[in-house]
Amino acid sequence: MVGFDLDGTLLDTSRDLGHALNHALALAGRPPVPLGDVRRHVGGGAAQMLRSALRESGGVDEAAFAGLQARLVAFYAENIAHHTALFAGGAAMLDALAARGVTLAIATNKAEGLAVRLLEELGLASRFAAIIGGDTLGRERAKPAPDMLHEMVRRCGGGRAAFVGDTTFDIGAARAAGLPVVAVRFGFCDLPPDDLGADAVIDHYDDLVDVLEQLGNSGQV
Repeated sequence: MVGFDLDGTLLDTSRDLGHALNHALALAGRPPVPLGDVRRHVGGGAAQMLRSALRESGGVDEAAFAGLQARLVAFYAENIAHHTALFAGGAAMLDALAARGVTLAIATNKAEGLAVRLLEELGLASRFAAIIGGDTLGRERAKPAPDMLHEMVRRCGGGRAAFVGDTTFDIGAARAAGLPVVAVRFGFCDLPPDDLGADAVIDHYDDLVDVLEQLGNSGQV
């Protein structure tokens, strides 16, 4: 089986996340984050994204934070797929893996309900045997802890598995879970892609099937 992170790995969600983030920042009287800069705030879920942006614009008001996060999530839920799409080559890559009988899954720090809703709106949910969100097992067990990936493999019936991600959260979780991991160079990487510590790094989804086969032939998958 092959598992995927969602934001910045399988889907380019940066513009929809950016509009939601800027909605919350405006409510807090803070300046917006340019949409081209949103990617560096993404990776650990909505709370971390909001905290990161607030810290850069004057600090976090803890008394107001929970309410502000709720407003961000509510706005995002209502505007979740206006600008979001698979990264280039993603559909063909998913088709190629499915044609080989590979079970597909999602493990994302996005809340499970939002992940399911987004994939359903994009017509992709039925492709995945399991969709594990950052709150599925409790936030303390989200990536980079290995728990979500262990649960992902369990729900998919066990056996050999690999993971694909774009941040230290993903690579850390895969390493802790004992899974080989591929990083995507086009994602929301919080370190230079080649410094993430993945087993392989790809520039385009056209390369993923071959890379997974190479890892399999080397005994890593």
